[in-house]
Amino acid sequence: METTVVNGLYTIKFDMIQAAALGVFIYYVGVWIRNSFPILVKLSVPAPAIGGLPVAFLVAFLQSYQILGVQFDGTLQNVLMVMFFCTVGMNASYKLLLKGGLMIAAFWLVASVVAILQNVLGISIASVFGLDPLMGIIAGSVTMIGGLGTAGAFGPEFEKWGVEGAATAAIACATFGMVAGSLLGGPLAEWILKFHNVPTPKSGIQENPGDKQMTKEISDEIGYHEEVAMMAEEQAPALHLEEEESLVSGPHLMKNLAFVLIAMGFGAAISLYLKQAGITLPGYLGAMIAAVIIRNIGDLSKAYEVDSKAIGIISDISLAIFVTMAINSLKLWQLIDLAVPLLVMVLAQCIFLLLAAYFLVYWLFGRDYDAVVMAAGLMGFGLGATPNALVNMQAVSSKYGYAAKAFFVVPIVGAFLIDFTNASAITIMASFFR
Repeated sequence: METTVVNGLYTIKFDMIQAAALGVFIYYVGVWIRNSFPILVKLSVPAPAIGGLPVAFLVAFLQSYQILGVQFDGTLQNVLMVMFFCTVGMNASYKLLLKGGLMIAAFWLVASVVAILQNVLGISIASVFGLDPLMGIIAGSVTMIGGLGTAGAFGPEFEKWGVEGAATAAIACATFGMVAGSLLGGPLAEWILKFHNVPTPKSGIQENPGDKQMTKEISDEIGYHEEVAMMAEEQAPALHLEEEESLVSGPHLMKNLAFVLIAMGFGAAISLYLKQAGITLPGYLGAMIAAVIIRNIGDLSKAYEVDSKAIGIISDISLAIFVTMAINSLKLWQLIDLAVPLLVMVLAQCIFLLLAAYFLVYWLFGRDYDAVVMAAGLMGFGLGATPNALVNMQAVSSKYGYAAKAFFVVPIVGAFLIDFTNASAITIMASFFR
């Protein structure tokens, strides 16, 4: 820990190891608080936000009143960010995509259109307030359909492009979106079911006995997060997937970590090559591309196997620490002048997602029970993340019955497919305003 004077203010600087250690500690403080208040679990408020935001507010208070400055080294934060997005690419198995066929392709297309329209809406509102259009993209698909992970990745990039307070605004919008996504998904599904009198499995239609087994296979393939499974069980005690408890051994975890690290290395080379060719993309995108290649070479050749459960563990760890570190280092004092515009933008995004879920999902995907559950899922990951989508879907399913197609399609699109198109949409649209 280094102490120095910055602009006349006595400042404590945490090096990369100390910043990571503090991030882990603060994350578990957030976990403890979250588990102590069931309402936080119900709203799907992430533990990094619960633990990290008080730290960010404390740092902002000390900075604003010139009491003490606090700085965090972001080196390991960036490494963990790339690692997380690398695990996203590792889940992009061609076998899984082939199983879904046209249904997955159609939902992926709709989600991609939603991401683009979120940016258009954000840019439009930003222009009304006289803000940089890039701030509209921050309050668009970067933080809404992108969630905390994409927010933490793109926020610093936008600051490099001259958007002051972008990193802080990104985390703030993403946190708001995650809460909103959990609050709105279930009520939307309830309204659609009652307004259109949609038949459900529990209203007389028999469930296909093979549906649950199919979903177990799918969940094994994409690797559900343990936290999501826990929340789903609490939200839907009547839904029994009867998944066997499994442990990942140390050597097995090490092998899959090696795949991730190798992909990160090749990804750095890909990013450098693209940069030299004049193509500027987020640093993590090269790692995602390399991870997809490594995963599918293994699937096709059978020479090695990438285990999604082990990859899921690596993903959970890297995301938790990376996001917590990002929140710890927020400069909240930069949001004072942006508070009202950002609030207007995120509220507008909530209204837009409600309309998109209803008209683009329910009406286009059959106007049946599966379409209703898919609409609830879009509200979850369209404003937050895939875990939010799963919680919304489980809440509806526990009351009205299982929806096999929805549980097959939504996690695949929300877990990794949308990240590719969203990153491309953000990069291309941002290039017009840089």
